[in-house]
Amino acid sequence: MPTTMLEHARPESTAAQRDMRRPRRMQLAYVALLLGTAVLYLCDLSASGWANSFYSAAVQAGSQSWKALLFGSSDAASSITVDKTPAALWVMGLSVRIFGFNSWSVLVPQALEGVAAVAMLVATVRRVAGPGAGLIAGTLLALTPVAVLMFRFDNPDALLVLLLVAAAYCVIRAIEKESSVWWLPLAGAAVGFGFLAKMMQAFLVLPVFALVYLIAAHAPLRQRFVHLVGSLGAVVVSGGWYIALVALWPASSRPYIGGSQENNILELALGYNGLGRLTGNETGGLGNLNHDVGWGRLFGSEMGTQIAWLLPAAVIAIGAGMWITGSKPRTDPLRAGILLWGGWLAVTGVVFSYMNGIVHPYYTVALAPAVAGVVGIGSVLLWQCRNDIRARIALVGMTATTTVLGCVLLGRNADWQPWLRPTIAVVGVFASVLLLVVDRLSGRAARGVVAVALAACLAGPTAYSVATASTPHSGAIPSAGPGSGGPGAGAMGGLLGTVVVGAELATTLSSNADDFTWAAATVGSNNAAGYQLASGVPVMAVGGFNGTDPAPTLEQFRQYVADQQIHYFVGGAMAFGRGGESSGSKEAAYIAAWVAANYTARTIDGVAVYDLSVQIGS
Repeated sequence: MPTTMLEHARPESTAAQRDMRRPRRMQLAYVALLLGTAVLYLCDLSASGWANSFYSAAVQAGSQSWKALLFGSSDAASSITVDKTPAALWVMGLSVRIFGFNSWSVLVPQALEGVAAVAMLVATVRRVAGPGAGLIAGTLLALTPVAVLMFRFDNPDALLVLLLVAAAYCVIRAIEKESSVWWLPLAGAAVGFGFLAKMMQAFLVLPVFALVYLIAAHAPLRQRFVHLVGSLGAVVVSGGWYIALVALWPASSRPYIGGSQENNILELALGYNGLGRLTGNETGGLGNLNHDVGWGRLFGSEMGTQIAWLLPAAVIAIGAGMWITGSKPRTDPLRAGILLWGGWLAVTGVVFSYMNGIVHPYYTVALAPAVAGVVGIGSVLLWQCRNDIRARIALVGMTATTTVLGCVLLGRNADWQPWLRPTIAVVGVFASVLLLVVDRLSGRAARGVVAVALAACLAGPTAYSVATASTPHSGAIPSAGPGSGGPGAGAMGGLLGTVVVGAELATTLSSNADDFTWAAATVGSNNAAGYQLASGVPVMAVGGFNGTDPAPTLEQFRQYVADQQIHYFVGGAMAFGRGGESSGSKEAAYIAAWVAANYTARTIDGVAVYDLSVQIGS
C-alpha cells in the first residue's frame, strides 16, 4: 500500500526539515546554481556569431525600423515577416536598441531567459517538494544539452520555455489553499504570450494545466470551472491581441505574412505552424521529411543526445510518485506537481514523437523542464521512503537506466572522450548496488552514495552540455553535443544553410543602397539574411523562409524593378521541397527565370549578381 511506504519515510530526512536545519546552505546552493548556469550560458556567447541568421536579420531590421520590429519583418523595408509570431524578436530587438546591434546583444536575452527559467523551475518544484527537489530539478534543466544549446541561440524556443515554466509556477500557486484568484489568469497570460513566441506549440500544456487545476485546487468544482474559463480568456487576450492587430491592419501597409499562402496570420497559426506540423500537410513547407515517427524518435539518432538522457528515469519517477501519493487527499500539492510535470512530459512527448510535419531535434527543449521537474520530485520522494525496499528498487532503476542509456548515447560519438563511457558504467553499477542497501548506511555514507549516483547519472549530459557551450553554433537546425556546431541543413539547396558572403559582394550590395528600397533581392530568407547581415542594408527575401510563399509575385517584382526599388538580384542554389514537387507558390522560380532572361549576370565572390538597373539591350 502507498501509505505503508510513506510510513517508512525517515522524518529526519524530509526536505522541509533539512531546509529548517540548513537554510543558509540551501540558499548558497541556490545562488551557486544560478551563477553556474549564468557562466555556462553566457561564457563566450558571441562565438556563435549571428547563430540563426534568419532571426538575427529580423532583429537587425527591427533595430532600424519600429514597424519591422512590430511585425517581425525580415528586412527594414518590411517585405515579408519571419514564419513565426515575433515575441522573441521583440525581446532581442529591445536588447539591440539598448546595447547596439551585435552578436552578444542578440544572444544575451536567451541566455538570461535560461537563467530565469532555471530559477523559476526551482521555485515551482520547491513549493511542492521542498528545496532539495527544487535544486535537483534546476540543475537537471541547466545541464540538459538541448537547453544549453537553445539558451545560447537566437531561436524563439528559449522564450517559450521560460513562459511555460512561469505558467506552471502560476498553476502551482493557484492550487494552494490560500491562493489569490489572479494566479490562474496569470498562467493563462503566460501561455498566451508563449503563443506569440512559437504559436500553437505553447498550447500543448494547456490541457495538462487545466486538468491539474480541476483535480487539485481547493475551490468547489463549479468555481474551478469558472476559474478555468477566466484563465482561458486570459490566454485569448494575451495571445489574440496581436492576431487581431495584424488581421485588421491594411495588408498594403504591412509586410507579407511569411509562412502563409494567402497573406493571412490565422493561416500561419492554424496551418503552417499548427495542424500542418501534426499531419505533414503544410502548404508551402518542405514536405514530410520525417521517417522516424514513433516513440523511438525521442531516443533516435537526431533527438536522443539532445533530451533522452533522463527520460527513463522520468517515467520511473512518475510511476513511483503517483503510487506513493495515491492515498493522499485530492488537493495534495506533491501529487499535483507530479501530475503537472508528468502530464507536460507525456503530452509534449507524444506530439513530438508522432508529428508528421516539420520537426527538428532542438524542439525537444520544451521537454526539458518537465523531465527535470518530475525527476527532481520523484528522486527526493523516493529518497525519503528509502527504508522501503520498493523505493530503493525504484531508485536503483532510475540510476541504472540512466547509466545504461548514457553509455548508449555516448557510444554514438565513440571517438569523443572514450574514457567516459566505461567510467560511467563502473560508477553507475557501484552506485546501484549501494542504493539497494543505503538504508543500512550512516547519514554521511548515505549522502556519499547519493553523490556517486548523481555523478553517474549526470556525467554524460554534463559533458555534452559543456561541449555544446564550448562549440560555436550557426544555421537553421543546430544540434547539441561535441562537434555539432556547423551550419546544418546544407543538403537543402542552400535555403536553410548559412551564407558566407565575401567582402567584395558585401561592398557591392551596400554601394548606393540609399537610392533603393532594397539593396538586393534573393530567393529564401536565409540567403537574404546572410547578404543583409554582411552588408547592413535591406535585402528582400523572395518567397520567404522556404522560397515557396507568393511574395512577391512576378508582377509585383517587375513593378518594384520598374520603380527602381531593387538594385540587385543575387542568384544561388534554390530548393523547393522534394525536387520541385513541394506544395506552395512557384513565384520565386518565375522571378529567378525572368531575371536571368532579362539581365546580365556578373560573378562576384563566386555568386551570380544581376544589376536590375541595367536591362539587356538598354
